[in-house]
Amino acid sequence: MRVPLSWLREYVDLPATESGRDVQTKLISAGLEVETVEHLGADIKGPLVVGRVLTIEELTEFKKPIRYCTVDVGAANSTGEPQEIICGATNFSVGDKVVVCLPGAVLPGGFEIAERKTYGRMSRGMICSSSELGIGDDGAHGILILPPEHEVGTDAIELLELVDEVLDIAVTPDRGYCLSMRGVARETATAYGLTLRDPALLDVPQPNTFGHPVVVSDTYGCDRFTARTVTGLNPEARSPIWLQRRLQKAGMRPISLAVDVTNYVMLELGQPLHAYDKHRVQGAIGVRRAQPGEKLTTLDDVERVLHPEDLVITDDRGPIGLAGVMGGANTEINGSTAADPETGEVAGSTDVVIEAAHFDPVAIARAARRHKLSSEASRRFERGVDPQAAAAAAQRTVDLLVLLAAGTADPGVTEVAAPTVPRTITIPADHPDQVAGVAYGRETVVRRLQQIGCDVLGQDELEVTVPSWRPDLGDPNDLAEEVIRLEGYENLPATLPRPPAGRGLTERQRLHRRVGRALAGAGYVEAPNYPFISESVFDQLGLDAGDPARRVVTLVNPLSDEEPALRTTLLPGLLGALRRNDGRGSRDLALFETGLVFQPRERQRIATRLPVDRRPSDEEIVDLTEALPVQPRHLAVVLAGAREQAGWWGGGRPAEWADAVEAARIVARETGVELTVRAGRYGPWHPGRCAELVVRLDGAEGEGTEQVIGHAGELHPGVVKTLGLPDRTCAMELDLDRLQEASQGVVQAPWISTFPVATQDVALVVDAAVPAADVEAVLREGAGGLLESIRLFDVFTGEQIGEGRKSLAYALRFRAPDRTLTVEEASAARDAAVSLAAERVGAVLRGA
Repeated sequence: MRVPLSWLREYVDLPATESGRDVQTKLISAGLEVETVEHLGADIKGPLVVGRVLTIEELTEFKKPIRYCTVDVGAANSTGEPQEIICGATNFSVGDKVVVCLPGAVLPGGFEIAERKTYGRMSRGMICSSSELGIGDDGAHGILILPPEHEVGTDAIELLELVDEVLDIAVTPDRGYCLSMRGVARETATAYGLTLRDPALLDVPQPNTFGHPVVVSDTYGCDRFTARTVTGLNPEARSPIWLQRRLQKAGMRPISLAVDVTNYVMLELGQPLHAYDKHRVQGAIGVRRAQPGEKLTTLDDVERVLHPEDLVITDDRGPIGLAGVMGGANTEINGSTAADPETGEVAGSTDVVIEAAHFDPVAIARAARRHKLSSEASRRFERGVDPQAAAAAAQRTVDLLVLLAAGTADPGVTEVAAPTVPRTITIPADHPDQVAGVAYGRETVVRRLQQIGCDVLGQDELEVTVPSWRPDLGDPNDLAEEVIRLEGYENLPATLPRPPAGRGLTERQRLHRRVGRALAGAGYVEAPNYPFISESVFDQLGLDAGDPARRVVTLVNPLSDEEPALRTTLLPGLLGALRRNDGRGSRDLALFETGLVFQPRERQRIATRLPVDRRPSDEEIVDLTEALPVQPRHLAVVLAGAREQAGWWGGGRPAEWADAVEAARIVARETGVELTVRAGRYGPWHPGRCAELVVRLDGAEGEGTEQVIGHAGELHPGVVKTLGLPDRTCAMELDLDRLQEASQGVVQAPWISTFPVATQDVALVVDAAVPAADVEAVLREGAGGLLESIRLFDVFTGEQIGEGRKSLAYALRFRAPDRTLTVEEASAARDAAVSLAAERVGAVLRGA
């Protein structure tokens, strides 16, 4: 909402010294989001005056139209003589009133005007267009023509209100009343402790049976409809300058008098209105839901197929407007309102019917989104419009049309209103004190509630009647918030909470932090992403049709229609982040993310609404939890480019599948879990470079089962190409909750011995199909209790060991807790390990 300060002063007697910045500070303190204060005309300097064109000489010797004009500017040029001006516009004639910028003046943008010789003549000034004055973008339409009643020599800066300050307020959904000058003025008056001159306090005639007939079939969708008629409008009447300028400052474009007046009143009172050409409305005006298959051409000349939930305005022919959103083209008020001299038919009518109604906010919001047709009216209706302001807004519109277009107000007043009762809220007088932790006292609470328009009765228990323009006030906490914000959020004391002992981080939270620190230490950068995905991403990842990851939870009201589902894997968002960074020149990337994924339950329940006046019971919390989707915590990494940089220290190396596997091992070490890595095949990974990540889950009776908790490796070339990723991109994803479950919450401290280590290397030749993890497990078992660690440090294939064979070289570290091992003991443990490997996996000692 754009609020001109000069307009605001009409309703609140602000001190003359108060600037827009001062008002901004006050309103921000009161809880409004005033984003900017625009200083209009700050760089304009006169003389800028009204002039009358005396003569025009067409200079035809040039390729484009050039006119040599003389303009009467009165005494503004100190001589009284006509001012000689060269002008290229052709839309004005002799006798027209125009805006003249005299030498020495400065126009918006620092454009200085001086005498100069051009096109062979002296030009002593400039005839201005709206765009050159900074009040519109209609330079293509030529010079700004002023109404003839303005005197020559009048200061055009003051006449056109070129200098002003405009506050730009981001109105939140709960403060729809601030989408009007009336609402902002109320907040300003409260902030300054001044009296509000309410523009809605008008003498409104009583409803009668002489007005235009109205039939409301859906009283839930439309609980109030006021219709007024104005006849005999002057077809030549145009919006006065002050009205046009206020609309322009508020961000709206002047169109025609009738439309400008309805827009003006909407900005002033917050009540959207619509003016119908009376001669184009056939029969009674009706309000109902649309019927299947009905169509309506709206004012933007688009034919729309209506939905049965759409609320429409009708006449005897059918829909003539989409209620609360946009009117129909078949009853539009034409710019021309003169009668055809031959047929006598009225082209645009001098008679109008004014609609001021109150519609259901939900119905309007859904219709605007359904038809992708957001308008100034729908923005107000969906945030809540004062239903009691409809009659006043209609009267204000009638008064302006009578004043500005010499119309006649028809005595008929139609008002259809459903029975309503004021909303009352019971609140303890000390409730705001309890919420804020500040002793405001009853008098302060009552005074603040009265300032926002409430009627307050009672002593210790207050009966508060909520004003009609505040639909957002529905319970005691809403009233407490009003008291707190008006007393000033900045006056609330800052106190640190005192949590009871023993309520620190959970084990799940500690693991989350440990894993994040470990990956960051390994060179990964955390990249959180939104949890929303498109189901088409599963095709891009190459998942099978029956893959469990394809079962998604779909949002009823998604932020984007293109991403309506919640993620079941972290890879889409993380790979998208990698693609964006690579596209912006970051070639060497290692990203990670920990976050929730969402899996639907087999039998999804409907969540119940929890109470806000008390703590939910244990049963209510259980019911809510069971209605939510399953939300395990996953961890994923993606890599591309160089894993180690090249430099004077040596050559670097690219990221490869082994780095993704190592990331999983880093995470497993933080949980103290033995992670088994074996060849696998799944979805987006390369079938020959994919590893399954396996852990052992202990059963109730000591029995264990192996479970795959994730995958790591290089992505499939087809997936890389489809997603536009760098070549050889690698990734890893695992279920962090399952990994934690395997650790049983116990992290074993490292065992440290003071005795020296004995290292034995062994190279075994096995079939190429034998997983290295199986060989390592057998060696670990055969080596016995003296084995401290085992590490695979080389893999070799070649003619020397035969086709279909591979050599695996391991470093075995032996250590005893109570003595220094002898060479014989270490060699015996190694030989036992090799012997068991030969028996179990057919391993042969290389070189033997």
